[in-house]
Amino acid sequence: MISKEILDNLQNASWIRKMFEEGDRLEKKFGAENVFDFSLGNPREEPPVSVRETLQKLASSPSSGMHRYMSNAGYPETREAVASAITSETGRPFPPGNVVMTNGAAGGLNVVLKSLLDPEDEVVIFAPFFVEYMFYIRNSRGVPVVCPTPHENFQPQPEDLAGLLTNRTRAVILNSPNNPTGVVYSRETLQSLAEVIRDREEKTGKPIFIISDEPYKKIVYDGIRVPEILNIFSNSIIVSSYSKSLGLAGERIGYAAVNTETAEPEQLVNALVFCQRTLGFVNAPAIAQRLVQEAAGESVDVTGYQGKRDLLHGALVDFGFTCVKPEGAFYLFPRTPGDEMEFIRKAQEHNLLFVPGKGFGCPGHFRISYCNDEAMIRRAIPVIRKLAAQFF
Repeated sequence: MISKEILDNLQNASWIRKMFEEGDRLEKKFGAENVFDFSLGNPREEPPVSVRETLQKLASSPSSGMHRYMSNAGYPETREAVASAITSETGRPFPPGNVVMTNGAAGGLNVVLKSLLDPEDEVVIFAPFFVEYMFYIRNSRGVPVVCPTPHENFQPQPEDLAGLLTNRTRAVILNSPNNPTGVVYSRETLQSLAEVIRDREEKTGKPIFIISDEPYKKIVYDGIRVPEILNIFSNSIIVSSYSKSLGLAGERIGYAAVNTETAEPEQLVNALVFCQRTLGFVNAPAIAQRLVQEAAGESVDVTGYQGKRDLLHGALVDFGFTCVKPEGAFYLFPRTPGDEMEFIRKAQEHNLLFVPGKGFGCPGHFRISYCNDEAMIRRAIPVIRKLAAQFF
């Protein structure tokens, strides 16, 4: 029999995947050109030329031992490349020994949480949040604690965080640019959160770790720069992936980087390496590590994403929706007119697939992923207008 915990989780499984699977069903019935699937954040931008050239080089002239095991933390050369990119971004030296290559950000988050949490330790997450956080925390016997953010701007409020910190609080997960809102947490917001956490640490004598989930860090618009978490929070761990920045979602390559100012950083890195092995990841994929080694500081061209954001956001506002304009990532998170699930069902009648906000811990909204072909988005806009006319 399947465990009760897994059965409960299956009941609450990701709405993102549910809608994605519904899209497959509708495409078979109506044809792909007549279905408008905005459910999954599956980037369409191809990797930069340098990544493709490196892949061709690896395939045509493989090095001896290219497919063998390596250190559980990853190739030294890849860790060096990642550390160099972090040094460039933060403006201060970052040692490669504090980098552990992981199986994407998802693998990295599970490794970090397993390393930090004792049973019943609490992890604060800000709503709206990526729904898998709940499962990752519970996988490590932790307790997720949800902190809401104001719907006007989705910026976490220090007083709300302060009210949720307890003697069991072990970590806080940040996700900026945010999935599902596209909001970038401002430097002022982050500094105010840092003050709250420092006050709590001083009172309890126990560190509270900031786990910063940053797969969208390089997908930003309008000259926005994402504040450097390592320069704001001492007890911090960056978890990131190259799924979005290099268009390598299917390769499952990412990293965890432990701040040099963290309490006992060497011990924490050793824990990450141990959990990487014992959770069954063993090591990050070899070829993907070699690709990252040559392109750790690069990114896909975001101008296409920005154009799609402007196109869709402008249309939604014109049709009557209320929607915070995203500063990064490739999602919109408008408010639903009326009942959330009724709206989602009406959208499906038009072959429009959106993800309900309750899947992100924020009912009354819906998520649109615009990392789709622009031609599909343009075909969808008149259909969205028809849907909006039923509510406004």
